Amino acid sequence: MTLINGSRLIQKFILSLLGLAAIAVPGRAFQMAAELPSAAAAGSPSFGVLHGIAKGPNGQSVLGVQVTVQNTDEKIKRTVVSGSDGNFLIADLKPGQYRLTARAEGIGAAPPATVEIAQNQVTYANVQLAAAEAPAQPADAPTPDSALKTRSVAPPVSESSVAAELAAMKARIELLEAELIRQRSPERIVTAAAKMAPAVEPAPAPAPQQAAAPPAPAAPSIPEALQSPESTPGVDNFTPFAFGDFTWLNGTPRNKDTVLDTKYFTPEVRFDTNFMVDANQPIDHTIVGATESFRSGEVQLEQISVGGDFHWQNVRGRVLYMGGMFATTTPRNDASAGVGQWNLRDAYRYVSEAWGGYHFNVNHGLNVDAGIFVSYIGLFSYYNFDNWTYQPSYVSSNTPWFFNGLRIQWFPTNKLKIEPWIINGWQSYAKFNGHMGLGGQFLWEPKEWFKLVANQYGFGQDNLGLPRTERIHTDDSILIRYYSKPESLGLSKMAFSLTADAGCQYGGGLQCTGAPSKGKSTFIGWMAYDRMWFHKDRYALTLGGGEMSNWGRYLTLLPPIDGADAVSGTPYFTENPGQRAHMWDSTVTFQYMPRQYITWWAEVGYRHSDVPYFAGRGGVTPPGGNNGAPQYYTCSSGATSGTANLGAAESACGGGSGSVWFPDLRRSEPKASIGVMVKF
Repeated sequence: MTLINGSRLIQKFILSLLGLAAIAVPGRAFQMAAELPSAAAAGSPSFGVLHGIAKGPNGQSVLGVQVTVQNTDEKIKRTVVSGSDGNFLIADLKPGQYRLTARAEGIGAAPPATVEIAQNQVTYANVQLAAAEAPAQPADAPTPDSALKTRSVAPPVSESSVAAELAAMKARIELLEAELIRQRSPERIVTAAAKMAPAVEPAPAPAPQQAAAPPAPAAPSIPEALQSPESTPGVDNFTPFAFGDFTWLNGTPRNKDTVLDTKYFTPEVRFDTNFMVDANQPIDHTIVGATESFRSGEVQLEQISVGGDFHWQNVRGRVLYMGGMFATTTPRNDASAGVGQWNLRDAYRYVSEAWGGYHFNVNHGLNVDAGIFVSYIGLFSYYNFDNWTYQPSYVSSNTPWFFNGLRIQWFPTNKLKIEPWIINGWQSYAKFNGHMGLGGQFLWEPKEWFKLVANQYGFGQDNLGLPRTERIHTDDSILIRYYSKPESLGLSKMAFSLTADAGCQYGGGLQCTGAPSKGKSTFIGWMAYDRMWFHKDRYALTLGGGEMSNWGRYLTLLPPIDGADAVSGTPYFTENPGQRAHMWDSTVTFQYMPRQYITWWAEVGYRHSDVPYFAGRGGVTPPGGNNGAPQYYTCSSGATSGTANLGAAESACGGGSGSVWFPDLRRSEPKASIGVMVKF
């Protein structure tokens, strides 16, 4: 036989090693031989294989038995020697009848038998030696007991036996060589199930002159669609950001692998449960002004998500369904649902990500995806499992969690991403006015310990009812890991992040600079966090916080007073040009991460506002519950006044200052929280 590219010597050496392995673990070699029917399709000549086990008179496997087959028609005679476990194999036999004999010095011989060798098949035939007749012994011969003590159990192996053993090894090498050619054949017909079948001991040989039993059927196999993708050997310097371990980053999941990854689909499952206590003890259990904190004194499921990533032949897609509190609290912050019909909030309520696209083999990758995808503005991830803290600062909470539109991800190197966006607007399912939003991200990670990310947004007209105003925003972060000893039982890692944001709205009576009375509408904020890991990254402690100043309150989360949302607004917390909202916060977060798929956490935090904003003891729910008209003042009876004018509301409610209900809003909010998060 001739192997590919003239590398016969190297492959002969490899096959020799495989031959030695076949002697040590013959079951796999024989299984490979059982897969030989496709060898003829690869161009190999027709042949058969004889395999069996040589056993002694007591049924034990015997080393060094000389096994001979002879075809009287073709004058073919082949001899091999059994291995350490009694196995013998004779390959490259022409089809026909053979006379099988076996003998071993010091033990005896097996009675002759006839075997039938079939084309491209393995014939199984065991041999059992009969005890040799004992020769006459002199009178002073030792007793049988003393003979057992002095004679070696293993028979001596002659020089001819060694030569026969080498011939058997050569036969195994030729067998494996044929298997290698078969594996390379495009007409390969052996299924994955056959390759995964466990090695089994061949069945005992049938009576002489009868065909051997066929090989055992293959065990069931995993369908190709569920098989794991091939791993990349060594360090991956081509896939973007795969050259290092970036699981330490804030806003990035820390999983190093997935529970079940396949060639076509990578699943993702998330559970996020918390218990929070607001020190203000609102009677309606409502926490105000956050995108992660919603109910006080209760166990709540924040997120229940199931989905994953599809990938095949450069086509890609992702879907992640969303249940729990997120399914209600996220859509309420989008005012674009008030444009037109079809109830967009319900259409997207249970979806956090859903997009499809194509990967082009340009540089280190070029992706074009369309749908709803997560935003990167604000550094923190939409999903709490990925973050250093549970409650992020205002720069993150008051900026988008998602975009709806088109994104283009270009990776000119494996350390740089340039990503333009063409989107409906600023966290919006729909387009508010005449302009869509334009934006993008510049992400640079030149070292495993460093990240620089810059997000920009502009052009969008993102105010309901203000068609001539435009919004611009910049969001920029730097992360540095300045200490790393991952195997340390003490302090194992340290890192910090710093984020700065600025933006404004202009046009239609709004301006970025000037006095508040002239329609000032601006945002400026920052947040910083420092994180320490301990005991091989099993524990972590994060300290940090931030601040924001938002003139015009256009990015300040609206308190859900009487069920108010971004469309309805509320007269109790107006968002008019020039109105100020200045707030700051701080948190201390402890996390316990016994496995990469789970995080137990505890957090204490304090938030402060220059204007009444957080829910107090009286809560933000009217007497008797929401009345369905959050855009108006509510009477003390719980009924709506039907007007957003306070004087008119007092008259409508019966007169007097006490006739109108007011929510209990405070300037500060101390809070303690615990919870568990799981991500597969």
